[in-house]
This record gives sequence, C-alpha cells and structure tokens, in this order.
Amino acid sequence: MPISDETIAGFLGRLAARVPAPGGASAAALHAALAASLLGMVARYTTRDEYAEHRETIGHIIAETDELQGIALRLAEADEDAFRVVIGASRLPSGTEAEAAVRSGAIARAVLRVAWPAVQVISLARIAVDLAEALAAIGNPTVIADVAAAAEAARAAAASARVSAEINLSGITDEQASLEMITDLGTVDEIVARAEALTATIRDQIRA
Repeated sequence: MPISDETIAGFLGRLAARVPAPGGASAAALHAALAASLLGMVARYTTRDEYAEHRETIGHIIAETDELQGIALRLAEADEDAFRVVIGASRLPSGTEAEAAVRSGAIARAVLRVAWPAVQVISLARIAVDLAEALAAIGNPTVIADVAAAAEAARAAAASARVSAEINLSGITDEQASLEMITDLGTVDEIVARAEALTATIRDQIRA
C-alpha cells in the first residue's frame, strides 16, 4: 500500500516495528511532507482580497507546496523500496568467486540506491525553508506560528536525512556519486541555521 493511502497510525505502527524499513530516511521524508503541508495551509489562508498584491506569489507557493508534499511521500516510498533491493542483494548466492562478485556488485548498487532518497529529502527541506521565509514576510499573520512549525519540520527533515545518508556513505563504491552526496550533505548546516533563525524571528514577533 502506498504511504499516501496509509493511516497515520498504520505508518507509525510500521515505523515502530522490528523491520528495516520504513526507517529514518522515510521519517525524514515525512517531516518534509509535513513542512510542505503546513506551508500550503498558510498560503491558502493568504488568499483574501487584502493579500491581492501577493496573489501571484501565493498561487506559486500553493502549487509548489502541493508538489513538494507529493515528492516527499514518493521519496519515503522509494526509501522502503531501496531497502527491499538491499535485502534481495544480500540474499544472492556467494559460494563461488563469480557469485560473490555478482553479489558484491548488487549490494554496492543497492546501497547507492538506499542513500539517494535521503539526499533528495535534503533538497526538499531547503526548498521548504525558502518558501517559509517567503511566507513569513507576506503570509497571514494569524497563522505565522505555522510557518515556524513548517521551518522546524524542514530542519528536522534535513538533519535526520543527513544522518540516514551518512551511514550509507562507507558502503558506496561509486566515487563520483559519493562526492556528489557529500556536497549535498554539506548544505544541511545552512538549512538548519536558516530554519532556526526564522523560528527565532517569528517567536520574537509573537512575543512582541
């Protein structure tokens, strides 16, 4: 069953089960989906006539957050699919030198596949923070706290996705792919800092 068709309780039950997936990367993707959903809600609360000057921007934000939510859910599913491929590769025969070579290559490709969803989640988190910053400036102030909640969800998505990707780096034999991932992982500190700064700014506004 696709994650998008599951109940929240059903997914959480699977997440808590003693199975390889869903795991941290799937959870990171759900954090990104939550961020996108919150931002979409804030944008939809910013569509009255008093926000007419921002109508085009808000329309773009609504479309983008809806797309981000769908991508995030697909990445959560991709993470689960990738783990099934790893399990299948690990069960390949290795009794002969040729079989061992085939199995080793299959595992290496599978580990690379496992790492990519988490790396892609980091990109989604960065976009979510971009949109949160935009909405903080023009969004309906009555739901400004939800912008901060979205920023924190994006921060959690980036930070947890980084850890999920890092644990697989040592098993990746494709040097170019490994370098690309390291570059993407290096953006997380900035994403986290921006999210935290935005939350701090919004909290100051709320308390003012």
